[in-house]
Amino acid sequence: MQVSIPTPLRNLTGNQELVTATGITIGTLLADLEKQFPGIGERLLDDKGQVRRFVNIYVNGEDIRFLQDKETSIKDSDEVSIVPAIAGG
Repeated sequence: MQVSIPTPLRNLTGNQELVTATGITIGTLLADLEKQFPGIGERLLDDKGQVRRFVNIYVNGEDIRFLQDKETSIKDSDEVSIVPAIAGG
């Protein structure tokens, strides 16, 4: 499936905006991304293996935090986007 990569992480993906990864859950998808692009995992996950607070992951436009987080099931036709949180003030 295609995964949309935000600009700050594209240095880890050879400047690719869209990459292909596999998985049946967000967790397995993130593991595949780390396997393909070493270092991306530590930018997305904290020391406990949870998605960092400032990283939002969406499946078909829905935040995984409102679904089953890393256990959210995915299929090849789903759109997965990684979006860094933007602080404002």
